[in-house]
Amino acid sequence: MASRVLDSRAMRPLQPATSLWKQYDPEAAPRAFKAKTATEARRWQRTTRRALAGHLRLEAGDGVDPEPRRIEVVDKGDYLREKIVLRTGPHSRMPVYLLLPKGAEGPLPSVVAFHGHGYGVKDIVGLWEDGGERDVPDGYHKDFGIALCRAGFAVAAPEISGFGERQTDFSYLGQGQGAPSTCAHMAFLAFHLGTSVVGIRVRDGLRLVDYLETRPEFDTGRLGAMGISGGGMHTFFSTCIDERIRACVVSGYYSTFRESILAMNHCPCNYVPGLSEFGEMHDLAGLIAPRPMLVEAGTHDPIFPISAVRSGLARARKVYGVFGAGGQVKADIFSGRHQISGARAYDFLGEALA
Repeated sequence: MASRVLDSRAMRPLQPATSLWKQYDPEAAPRAFKAKTATEARRWQRTTRRALAGHLRLEAGDGVDPEPRRIEVVDKGDYLREKIVLRTGPHSRMPVYLLLPKGAEGPLPSVVAFHGHGYGVKDIVGLWEDGGERDVPDGYHKDFGIALCRAGFAVAAPEISGFGERQTDFSYLGQGQGAPSTCAHMAFLAFHLGTSVVGIRVRDGLRLVDYLETRPEFDTGRLGAMGISGGGMHTFFSTCIDERIRACVVSGYYSTFRESILAMNHCPCNYVPGLSEFGEMHDLAGLIAPRPMLVEAGTHDPIFPISAVRSGLARARKVYGVFGAGGQVKADIFSGRHQISGARAYDFLGEALA
């Protein structure tokens, strides 16, 4: 008997995503941005920012003494690189590199620099994975932490939870047991406990800014954030929550959930259970408005399609327009793949944090 082959239309009801996509309706999300006036928009921000903070369970690090511990100070000629370790939660510590321009009078305009996936924060402060010094930018990060410092900013570059020194030790599994990545393991464990990696990382960022407020070199009244890939995610959500961040550069992340994060293979650390309550990515951008936001995007980035970036930017400008600030959403769309550009970022932050 000849086998019968179902055509693609007949097979769709068999695919689990079919029924799930039927439930995907960001326009009808209870906390989506629907304001028509600036007054309504500000009211929406107050209630939605509070709701998002609760959804991410950010209270876990409130009131924790950072107990800063200095590890080293390295003179790099035109700047100093200081390494410290901070407590960010009851059971959490975070290494941070502080890059300080030499000869500049503080307090300086400041930027928190969030690295993306890879071997960790060393990759944005001029260090190889083994700790060796390097003087030439490498990889998709392009040592953008140093570039920010040389542009005149005091820079704080944290080791994001899940990378570098903050990876999980899976040696208890023994050889050949298929240890997961730290990102995947912490994401699934966080989901089981009712939270998310996004929440953990944003909490760490909040505690870092708390600490920077105690450092005379950092002017946290002129504070920006910049990150690439997973660091772009960190930048985006941190700026949504933390109003002390006055401007942000989101590189290799801002697009739409529908066409990127939910459409293809991404690290589990990108996901927040129940985030659909808050609509699409442009709705969340309403929590950043009217603060300046620059989006960097490569035309050949395979995991953040440029069409999604453009449509997400257009929707974000409409949201910002309700605040009378549509021009505050900027873009650096460059010919390239998943990487830092920097062509506009440093001048953009300089102007926004002047």
